[in-house]
Amino acid sequence: MRRIRKITVKSSRTGRKARWRPNNRRKVKKGKNRLLRSTVRRSAPIDKLWWMEQRAIKAGFIAASDKESSHLSLENMQESLNAWYGDHNSGDASVSRVLSLSLAYRRGYALASRISDIGIALPLQGKASVVVSICNEEQTLPAVLSELCKLPLKEIIVVLNGCTDGSFAAIVRDPRMILVHIPERLGHDVSRALGSALSSGDIVLFCDGDMSLPAEELAAFLIAVDLGVDIALNNLTPYLPTFSGQDDVTRCKTFLNQALGRSDLGANSLTAVPHALSRKAIETLGTEALIVPPKAQALALVRGLKVSAPYSVNVVRNNRIRSGNTGEGNSVAGLIIGDHVEAFTEVMKSEGNRLRFVTYSRSELAKVRNAR
Repeated sequence: MRRIRKITVKSSRTGRKARWRPNNRRKVKKGKNRLLRSTVRRSAPIDKLWWMEQRAIKAGFIAASDKESSHLSLENMQESLNAWYGDHNSGDASVSRVLSLSLAYRRGYALASRISDIGIALPLQGKASVVVSICNEEQTLPAVLSELCKLPLKEIIVVLNGCTDGSFAAIVRDPRMILVHIPERLGHDVSRALGSALSSGDIVLFCDGDMSLPAEELAAFLIAVDLGVDIALNNLTPYLPTFSGQDDVTRCKTFLNQALGRSDLGANSLTAVPHALSRKAIETLGTEALIVPPKAQALALVRGLKVSAPYSVNVVRNNRIRSGNTGEGNSVAGLIIGDHVEAFTEVMKSEGNRLRFVTYSRSELAKVRNAR
C-alpha cells in the first residue's frame, strides 16, 4: 500500500502554514488470499481516478496559496486549472472524468483561498455562452442566474419573452449579461433561436428561467460539446415511465429518433432543457431551424452531426406547472406534436417518404414473411 504523506504549504498571503491531506483510503489488510488480491486488481481504475482527484485538489490548493488575496478569483482559478490540466491530461477524457477533476481542483482552491462560493473552472478549449429564456420568472430568475454566474461563461444572454412582471428588476448584475426584450410573448423556442443568433461562443448552453439547476450539472453539457459533441441533449430516460405509461408527446419524440436510426436516444429531444450546441451545429442548421426544436434535431441527425445525451438532469420533477401544459390534449402538447409532424415533413424532402427504410415489393415481403 502506497504511503500517504501530509503536504505542508506556506501561504504567501497569511504567512501561516496550511495542510492538504488526501481523504482516508479504504484500508486492505495484506495477505495471500487470491480473492482479496483479485478484488484489489478490479478496483484499480477507480483508484486511478481517485488519485487524479487528489492531485487536482492539491494543485488547486497550491495555486490559491501562491496568490495574494486580491488576486484570488474565478478567472485566476480558470487560468491555473487550464495550465495544470494541460500538463496532466492523459487523453482518455470523458464528461464524468473532466467534471470530477474540475470539481476536485475547485475544492482545493476554495480550501486555500477560504472562498466557498468561488465558482467552477472548466478546462474548455473554446468560449462558452448561455441563452436563458424567461417569461414572468421573477421568483426563480435570481437563483437561475446565480448558478450560471458560477460557470466560466463568455456571455449570458437573457431573453425576456413578453414579461409583464418584475423579471427585469430581478436580473442580477454581471458584466457578462446581455439583455434582450421581446414585447410580445413568442414562446421559449423563438427566444432560444434569437439568443443563439446573438451568441458568439463556441459552445451555447440553453436554459429556462423557471427552474434553478446546479452549476455542476450545467457544466456537464459544456464539457460534452467541448469534447466533440455537436448537440448534447438532456438524458431524461431514467425519469420516464415505461412505454405504456408515456404520453403522446414522449412517444412522438421516441418515434422521431427511431425513424432516423437513433433509437439509442430514446425520447431525448431538443424540446427539453438544458441542452448545448456547438458553433458548428448552429451554423449547419441555421438559427431559424431552432424555432422548431424537433425539426432542428431531425436535420442534425440526417446531416451527420454528432448528437448524444451525455448527462441526466431531472427537469421532469422541477418543471413549472402552467395552465397550458397540463391535462390531456393541452395546447403545449398539441404544439410539440405539430412540431414533430413538421420535422418529418422537412427530412422527407431530402430522404424520401420512407426516409432511409428500404421499400420491398409484395413478393419480397411475402418471402420475408414466409421465412419466419
